[in-house]
Amino acid sequence: MGLKVNGVVFFVLMMLVVVVVSRESKAVSNRSVTYDGRALIIDGMRKVLFSGSIHYPRSTPEMWPSLIDKAKEGGIDVIQTYVFWNAHEPVQGQYNFEGRFDLVKFIKEVQAQGLYVSLRIGPFIEAEWQYGGLPFWLHDIPGITFRCNNEPFKYHMQRFVTKIVGMMKAESLFYPQGGPIIISQIENEYQNIEPAFHELGPPYVKWAASMAVGLNTGVPWVMCKQDDAPDPVINACNGVSCGETWSGPNSPNKPALWTENWTTIFSLQKYGKQPRNRPAKELAFAAALFIAKKKGSFVNYYMYHGGTNFGRTASPYVTTSYYDLAPLDEYGLVWQPTWTHLKELHAAVKQSSQSLLYGTYSNFSLGYLKEAHVFQTKSDCVAFLVNFNLHGKADVQFRNKKYQLPARSVIILSQCNNIIFNTAEVTTQGSTRSSKVLQSFNDASKWSWTSDKIPDFYDGKFTNKLLDQLSTTKDATDYLWYIARYNSTSEGSNQVLHVESDAHVIHAFVNYKFVGREHGNDQDPSATLDANFVPNKGENTISLLSVMVGSPDAGPHLERKYTGLHTVKVDGTEKHSNSIDLSNQVWSYRVGRYGEQYKIYSMEGSTRVEWRKDSLQNSGNQPLRWYKTIFDLPDGSDPVALNLASMGKGEVWVNGESIGRYWVSFKAPNGQPSQALYAKNNLYVYLSHSLISTLANINYHSILKTWKHYEYGYKVKLKKKKPKCLAPFFFSLLIYWHTRPDTYFFLNM
Repeated sequence: MGLKVNGVVFFVLMMLVVVVVSRESKAVSNRSVTYDGRALIIDGMRKVLFSGSIHYPRSTPEMWPSLIDKAKEGGIDVIQTYVFWNAHEPVQGQYNFEGRFDLVKFIKEVQAQGLYVSLRIGPFIEAEWQYGGLPFWLHDIPGITFRCNNEPFKYHMQRFVTKIVGMMKAESLFYPQGGPIIISQIENEYQNIEPAFHELGPPYVKWAASMAVGLNTGVPWVMCKQDDAPDPVINACNGVSCGETWSGPNSPNKPALWTENWTTIFSLQKYGKQPRNRPAKELAFAAALFIAKKKGSFVNYYMYHGGTNFGRTASPYVTTSYYDLAPLDEYGLVWQPTWTHLKELHAAVKQSSQSLLYGTYSNFSLGYLKEAHVFQTKSDCVAFLVNFNLHGKADVQFRNKKYQLPARSVIILSQCNNIIFNTAEVTTQGSTRSSKVLQSFNDASKWSWTSDKIPDFYDGKFTNKLLDQLSTTKDATDYLWYIARYNSTSEGSNQVLHVESDAHVIHAFVNYKFVGREHGNDQDPSATLDANFVPNKGENTISLLSVMVGSPDAGPHLERKYTGLHTVKVDGTEKHSNSIDLSNQVWSYRVGRYGEQYKIYSMEGSTRVEWRKDSLQNSGNQPLRWYKTIFDLPDGSDPVALNLASMGKGEVWVNGESIGRYWVSFKAPNGQPSQALYAKNNLYVYLSHSLISTLANINYHSILKTWKHYEYGYKVKLKKKKPKCLAPFFFSLLIYWHTRPDTYFFLNM
């Protein structure tokens, strides 16, 4: 009897286990993502979805929960992100998915907050990111041509895409598995460059689509800016106003998706430009028009939070601060009125989602530059009345009722007669960031410096031509030294050093003395220098430091793009003097700076050089200097900023990690630097807008600030540690054009 009881108990327990497992399996198996001509269909229901781009490497894991929470509060349903191949596989076969690059952790945080994920695997992404997201080691694969029907490229692309998909599957992150990923992207804006590859372009598009679909993720795939995206891949729009410029889906069975609604005027987010956001009413107009005119059901804001281009990750001339004027700024603070105005739009659209998704669509003219778009069901109706006129309001009549439409506006009518949203009526007051001084650093004795020497001719490797910079540096540094020698028969007469470069900045030295510098700009990236100097009679040494301000991120044949010096001549100033072309003579080259080689920005590396405290006031006379100092983190929980006056151009390290390039001496038309904000984890560095251009008036007035926000205070917790655990903060500042910083920091956190 006892055995029977035990047997019964055992049987019952087994049945319970089977039932539980069966129910769990059923719940997951019922999860699905498909699509039709109106929308993405999740679990059998069409969805109107608003999405916001947040790139995990451009913020920190400590920030992710708050960023996602604010996006959700703003009416965002989906978080969209690229996958950054060169961040994850910087060396072939060696992967990094830790810290800011922890893709799985980021996606799980999105899932924990109840939002969906749009995963743009690429793996070419552009994104104003170093080398378009491609790892530079691809450049050296024999026989490779990027992004076309080329077997070496397709092999490595498929290998990486398969790895990412495999990681997502292993963590059950695709929606049918119980995860948040509802859509993925393969390639990126390929149509822009496809003609350059001639017959190798179309087969590549078909291969990429087939390869992606064959990975069986259970969710749809999308190609943006690819009008001929092969079935079943959805073609999507990127741009400023897809409701006006896009031809629409390439099949009546595909929905209208907008993968990038740009939230700022990105072309102005470059050094030498003045950043400007898109007005809230313009963003709302564009989104509402897309929904109305294209029957759009998916709108993604690029970016919703831009973040920071840490280290050397920015593409040419792109500022370290990325889309700071997005609905959530670089710090994660809410920018008003954009954030609230879009939130109100989202709520109005969601209120009418049944009509939008299932209603009969019709449209008709209300007069010149005026339209009506109507979605009607048996029980519901929503109308979008549009005025395209940029400068004048319009009075229209719709269904026997009069409405006034402001210039370039869309009004949304619930039940086709009640105004629930007007894109041109922005009711939220604009916000600003404010700061207050917490601590100043006026004591020069707290600062130390060390020099980064100019290499000797025999310190480098030799070549008979000027080398391509990126091929030589492997994009591991911004800097490459070119050094040559020549004999001059004249003494005391002026000569001109003429240098042409397809890199971005040239710093020139003759006989180890600084003679000039020149740089390009976003419109003309290359640089040309003409520097006067007086040669020695006999042998002279020319040392040229070539600098990249970001590696190229777009265009066909990235693997073939030449960077670096291509012409070097010495011209006499006399009428009949000869020109000496050094371009194809013997050159010595050296990759990077000595400070980089020794990693003197790290705690361990800093011990490898001698740091001096003498003559700090005169240190600006040398163009290659590193500076450091130490201070305690101030009390408080707000983001902290450092105000560093009189900066030029360089790079900043915090606790051994580069937090980005700065170039405050390259002014925008308004006389201010294009970008002056730098962030590291919970510490934010503010570079002052002022610059001391002479060495005569030396003072030390940099100040420590904390940022606050008038309307929406966003507090970041700063993790304080005991002094014995404090780590260093370094500023590497190369004073290339004879300016000097007032203070440089070595931070204790």
